[in-house]
Amino acid sequence: MAKSHSQITSGSPFESDICFSRAIVDGPWIFVSGCTGYNYSTMKISDDVVEQAEQTFKNIEQVLDQAGSSFNDVVRVRYILTSRDDFKPCWPVMRKYLAKVKPAATMFIAAGLLDERMKFEVEVTAKKANVEHQA
Repeated sequence: MAKSHSQITSGSPFESDICFSRAIVDGPWIFVSGCTGYNYSTMKISDDVVEQAEQTFKNIEQVLDQAGSSFNDVVRVRYILTSRDDFKPCWPVMRKYLAKVKPAATMFIAAGLLDERMKFEVEVTAKKANVEHQA
């Protein structure tokens, strides 16, 4: 049976260690796994939550680009933070990337993320326009 979707990787060691794809593209749909503020080329992460938010959105932008998409196609976003006090300072970064599209959104507070330095994680779902699904 032929695979109906394709996988995208960022090269992050987390993907191979935990066995997941950075994104799955299935027809017009793009499901981007939770991304954090790690710079995957250096495997460094800032202590500042706003800098983490900016890097997170850069990571998502790169994945969407690989999938032939952009933030204009995002229909759902989920934010996961370790402190509710960190959410409002990140709003300008979120507006920078999502103000035009205004996707459906949910924010969660988690006791912690995979690495204790992670403060901000984002998962998105996008739907490319004018793409026919091949079964």
